[in-house]
Amino acid sequence: MKLKISGRVQGVGFRHFTRTNAGDLGIKGWVRNLDNGDVEVLIQGPEEKLKLILDKLKSGPMPARVDNVNIIEETENPDKKEKTFRVVH
Repeated sequence: MKLKISGRVQGVGFRHFTRTNAGDLGIKGWVRNLDNGDVEVLIQGPEEKLKLILDKLKSGPMPARVDNVNIIEETENPDKKEKTFRVVH
């Protein structure tokens, strides 16, 4: 599942928050800042774990303000399976 998250999500620890929560849940993928101020996230894992991280991403870390979480793409069998969860620069 690929997501685009908008609001006050850069400069507030959102990528670290995402990486930590994904690691705790065993989710694979990546997170990166976009030039327009949004954050893009790719998450891969069991459906129940994806639902849990989606709930966490909708709130974000304490200083963040999440206005919107858009699912850009969703697929059952991605072409490329990530091995870890990482921050992409």
